[in-house]
Amino acid sequence: MEVTISPSLQSSRIIPGENKLPKLNGPLNFPRRQSKHQSVHIFIPSYFEPRKSARSHRPVFLTASCSSQNSQASVLESERSIPSLDGAHVLKSKSEEIVPYLSGRCIYLVGMMGSGKTTVGRIMAEALDYSFFDCDTLIEQAVGGSSVSEIFKIHGEGFFRDNETEVLRKLSLMRQIVVSTGGGAVVRPINWKYMHKGVSVWLDVPVDALARRISSVGTHSRPLLHNESGDIYAKTLKRLSTLLNERGNAYANAEARVCLENIAAKRGSCDICNISPTEIAIEALEQIKNFLKKESVKVH
Repeated sequence: MEVTISPSLQSSRIIPGENKLPKLNGPLNFPRRQSKHQSVHIFIPSYFEPRKSARSHRPVFLTASCSSQNSQASVLESERSIPSLDGAHVLKSKSEEIVPYLSGRCIYLVGMMGSGKTTVGRIMAEALDYSFFDCDTLIEQAVGGSSVSEIFKIHGEGFFRDNETEVLRKLSLMRQIVVSTGGGAVVRPINWKYMHKGVSVWLDVPVDALARRISSVGTHSRPLLHNESGDIYAKTLKRLSTLLNERGNAYANAEARVCLENIAAKRGSCDICNISPTEIAIEALEQIKNFLKKESVKVH
């Protein structure tokens, strides 16, 4: 699912109820063959309410274009199904528990490409009645609609990272938002300066599972993978392993960690294939609550 937002991001709060996107749920799938999905475009109006004085008030029209195609922000496969009653109840309960501890603080999801940050982020945002933003999408809009792959090819990775930092700076001025960051956002210390204004959560997915997800849909939208030659799964696994080795310590800077292997272990299994985005969102909220409770104890 891909969402494009225009015009440029502003430091403000989105009026609740105007920015809702369809909730995505269902099990995590690891398809072995690439499948094609028909695109669906939805235009959702929303308005920014500036937090400055009334003299600077100027409503901005927000348009979101949604597609059922996989995007580079997430290769988390999900079905458009309503979560189980138990799952929905637990998610709602967890969100109500965590709200007093959050006090409006933002949530930043970090992790490797394909770890499901966008899908899980949307579920968390809806449960918390927060707004949702995808960094890669905002960068694409800032550069005039070019895709991440095109930005890397034309302008280079440094240019992309500069825009990524600027987007995170603007997002850090907001409240009550869930943000899906790019896989490499953790490499710049200044980005952590902005993300630590909120709560960061690492979605930790095994590299072999990520390689299966990404290779099943192709690497054409993944600029850090696309130029590799050879078997698509083998080259993806090798490159992802290298990236994780380079970024592992940076991901560990997150205040909370959601490990899919740990979720599976709670089920008494080592299989992560059928873990749903809702289950991941529930675990993320639980880990955030644990961090915030410990933080409050230290303060007092």
